[in-house]
Amino acid sequence: MKRTPLYEEHLKLGARMVEFGGWEMPLNYPPGILAEHLTTRKFGGLFDVSHMGRFRISGQDASPFLQYTLTNNAAALLAGQSQYTIIPNQSGGAVDDTYLYRIDENEYLLVVNATNIEKDWAWLQKYQPKFPRLILEDHSAGIAMLSLQGPRAKAVLKVILGDTQKLPEPVRNSLTTAEIFGTRVPIARTGYTGEPICFELFPPTEIAIPLWNKLLEAGKKENIAPIGLGARDTLRLEAGLPLYGHELGIDTEGKDIPLFALPVARPAVSFSGNKGEYIGRKILMKQFQEIKLRLTDQLDKPKKKLLVPRVIMPMSLTNSGIARAGCQVYVGKNLVGSVTSGTMIPYWKIEGMGTKSKLGTEFGRRAICLTYLDADLNEGQRTKVVIRDKAAEGVIVKMHIGSEAAPYAYPMLAEE
Repeated sequence: MKRTPLYEEHLKLGARMVEFGGWEMPLNYPPGILAEHLTTRKFGGLFDVSHMGRFRISGQDASPFLQYTLTNNAAALLAGQSQYTIIPNQSGGAVDDTYLYRIDENEYLLVVNATNIEKDWAWLQKYQPKFPRLILEDHSAGIAMLSLQGPRAKAVLKVILGDTQKLPEPVRNSLTTAEIFGTRVPIARTGYTGEPICFELFPPTEIAIPLWNKLLEAGKKENIAPIGLGARDTLRLEAGLPLYGHELGIDTEGKDIPLFALPVARPAVSFSGNKGEYIGRKILMKQFQEIKLRLTDQLDKPKKKLLVPRVIMPMSLTNSGIARAGCQVYVGKNLVGSVTSGTMIPYWKIEGMGTKSKLGTEFGRRAICLTYLDADLNEGQRTKVVIRDKAAEGVIVKMHIGSEAAPYAYPMLAEE
């Protein structure tokens, strides 16, 4: 089983270690998943995500290669920018969902999911011969990855860097390179928690331990704590973000989940004229056209012939029960889909009203999930979720949190 450079540090902190995608990773630290979730939302959390894959892509054919093998428009990225993008297959599904960072004019870093590193590497290598001036390198072992998320994250990095002007621009997906411990470290405003203030750092592995400890030391004053995989999953679910193998990949019937079935993935599919032809483009264009017709109430097509018959939707349970992946969802007596991810999460109760509102000192709990449901269903639809042969009440919602009012991500409750 593989271990990140920070394995021993996790043990020193009393982490509960588990196997994940072939890696031994911290599930949680002594405070527990619930406390780690709340800490991230109110103060901030530091995550070791070095188990993710990191591929360096450079050379004169880097841009053409990325345009052909990824869905987003890599040519639109300037140096110091990043974008969410998909590695598509030929049938309109996902090999993986990824993040692409343009470190400088001639160098890109593609971050892929830990469980898919070997598969993604083999897939990309398959197309490398078409681009003879391409340099494709796996830097997963040489570059670590730390994620610092939450309202007080910026204050911690200010201590490390000594100057907030060394941080990337305060716009999501911006990127810069700063000197830390005498080494240049890319820092991006990206993350997997839904936090409006978010940073991900890509230090060389040789400085990963001192940087991790320095961030935790500086974070003590701000109540920032180390966070494990358990809270990482509950935070991403609350933010409505996909996990490959659940909201992307293969569904319960063994079929590809279409990319346009996932609303957050739609902006990551480009049909720009300067992108040209790429893997899966034709079928993705057909998915796009179908979605467009549905959104304008012009779709007139039998359900059996639909390319995107179901869509990923957030749903809240309004009474007792916790919906887990695989639970069936009904509207009346009709089976309309199933749960892809589900759990019980904590949330800070809000004090005050309007612009004076803030996260309070008390917290509640709520059962939420992401679901793969018939695409003609809408927000507000009441549902029944079968949990261990019992029906729980549910409702389709727009989202579980709102991240527009920085520095906090606010809970959006179903009853509101």
